[in-house]
Amino acid sequence: MSEQTPPEGTDPSTQPAAPKTESHDPAVPAAYAAFMRTGWGDRELDLPVLPVAEHAARRRARLAGVFPGERLVLPAGTFKVRAYDTDYRFRADTAHTYFTGNQTSDAVLVVADGESVLYARPRSSRETDEFFRDRQYGELWVGRRPSLKEMSDSLGLEVRHLDELTGVLGQTGKTRVLRGVSAAVDGLVSPDDARDAELARVASELRLVKDDWEVEQLQEACDITTLGFEDSVREWDEVLRYGERWIEGTFFRRARAMGNDIGYDSIVGGGSHATTLHWIDNTGPITPGELVLLDMGVENRSLYTADVTRTLPVDGRFTDVQRELYELVLAAQDVGIAAVRPGVPFRAAHNAAMEVLAHGLEGMGLLPVSAQEALDPESRVYARWTLHGTSHMLGLDVHDCGQAAPEAYAEGTLAEGMVLTVEPGLYFQEDDLLVPEELRGIGIRIEDDILVTADGSRNLSAALPRAAADVEEWMGALRR
Repeated sequence: MSEQTPPEGTDPSTQPAAPKTESHDPAVPAAYAAFMRTGWGDRELDLPVLPVAEHAARRRARLAGVFPGERLVLPAGTFKVRAYDTDYRFRADTAHTYFTGNQTSDAVLVVADGESVLYARPRSSRETDEFFRDRQYGELWVGRRPSLKEMSDSLGLEVRHLDELTGVLGQTGKTRVLRGVSAAVDGLVSPDDARDAELARVASELRLVKDDWEVEQLQEACDITTLGFEDSVREWDEVLRYGERWIEGTFFRRARAMGNDIGYDSIVGGGSHATTLHWIDNTGPITPGELVLLDMGVENRSLYTADVTRTLPVDGRFTDVQRELYELVLAAQDVGIAAVRPGVPFRAAHNAAMEVLAHGLEGMGLLPVSAQEALDPESRVYARWTLHGTSHMLGLDVHDCGQAAPEAYAEGTLAEGMVLTVEPGLYFQEDDLLVPEELRGIGIRIEDDILVTADGSRNLSAALPRAAADVEEWMGALRR
């Protein structure tokens, strides 16, 4: 029996639909279809055993230990439409990847009774039209998917045909589903909002502390990100000619060449665009005399992402006003990083950085009250110019572990192995009448990726200079 042939007893309603085609595709006469099913040799894909396999096995064991005797369902997800018949490039759900290492679409991990099985869609059988006609899964359209055995050998995990999933999920017993990833899977199991949410919470919390392999992956992502920043500055003449778009494209080239993708849409904010926190249009000019804020991160091939921000003087040197503001933000980041160590509150870096910025704003005569009054949680008027929190967790997601309980994350304490950003900023909107005109339209953020170590912290993105003089020297050397 070919792998595409569904096993006996499978519900016909779950069988693959007709090949995904488009109205403008040529007709397929019976003779052509029959001819296409003959005369093909066979070959195996040479898939290595993934380094993550042994780590993923331990993670699944931990997950199963939290929910003994229950069935846990974690889908990878499927393709998402970008426009009409064009899909976005597929990226597997983070929790699914964390517990399997799998990056193929439509797969579903089921953990039950101490055993884990991945239900997956293998490559198309040459005995079906899907092989040569299907635009989404056909081998001749999108490439050769691995067989079930190839997947199993690579992942170190039992892999069965996806068509068996309906029968498995129809069995009795407590079942929790990671919801919102696959509409098809969601529809196979009646929801239990509280229990399903608990699975999502635990899947997030298990990712809070990174093991040594994960730290290596994050370091690699930071190192490639550094190269992407360097590429951008080396091409500064083109940046001045084409503006924000050139930096976005240059950085993406490095991300694709050495990693999987960018970890999030790059933020390239020239001039007043830097005051928009998530400016991802990247359509503006890069203008001499102004600053440009670059918030960019590479997602490596195991899907761990960096998240780094630098604010650069377009002319290669800061003006006096720019330097004063930049050094205030840098001082805030320095104390924020210094606050990171095991046992302190997650918000320690934020609180330390805001203390510096609030007093700096007071010194500039901008606050309507004293810095200490502004820092009162019931006031926070200083936040008009700081806007956002200073830290978030980092890992497979740029905002990692987002479904963890507050007491484990935002209201919790740091532990060795956690990785978080430290990214204070100052943002003076161009139409803010409460600040001097010379400050309007300036936005500055400095962001690094910080590993909590046994005795403090380590900056994974330290290869990119932060001090104003070092930034100027770095830009000058690269442009020469």
